[in-house]
Amino acid sequence: MIAAGNLQNVAPSLQSARGFLAQAAGHLDSAQRLACADPTGAYTLLYDAARKSLAAVLQAQGLRATSRGGHYAIQEAIAAQFTKPPPRDAFRPFGRLRRTRNQVEYDDITPITGEDVEAEMPVVRSLHAMAEQLVEALPVFVE
Repeated sequence: MIAAGNLQNVAPSLQSARGFLAQAAGHLDSAQRLACADPTGAYTLLYDAARKSLAAVLQAQGLRATSRGGHYAIQEAIAAQFTKPPPRDAFRPFGRLRRTRNQVEYDDITPITGEDVEAEMPVVRSLHAMAEQLVEALPVFVE
C-alpha cells in the first residue's frame, strides 16, 4: 500500500493518535444527541468516529492514508493487519459503515433513520474501544 501510494510513513505520534481518539469520542457523543433530530448528520458523525478511531491506530504506528488511498486505504490497512479476533471483529463493520455513508453522501437513495443510528452506535463504540486499547500497545510499523 505504501509502494502504491495509498499509505505513507509519518512520524508515529501517540499524542496525535490520542487526539484522533478524543475527536472520535466527541463525534460519538454528538451522534447520540442528534440521532432523532438529524439522523443523516448523526450517521456521518458515527462514520467519522469510526474512521478517526482507525486513523489513530495507523498514526500510532507511523502510517497515514494518502489522498490517493483515501478512506478505503484505512479500511484495507486495518483489515490487512488485524486478521484475528477480537480486533478483526471490532473493525470489520467499518467497510459497511463506509459504504452506507457514501450512499447517504452521494446517492441519497435510502434515508437514514434515528433507529439506524441507534443500531450502529454500539458497533462504533466497540470499534472505538478496540482502537483505544491498540493505540497504546502497537509497535511502530517498519517496512
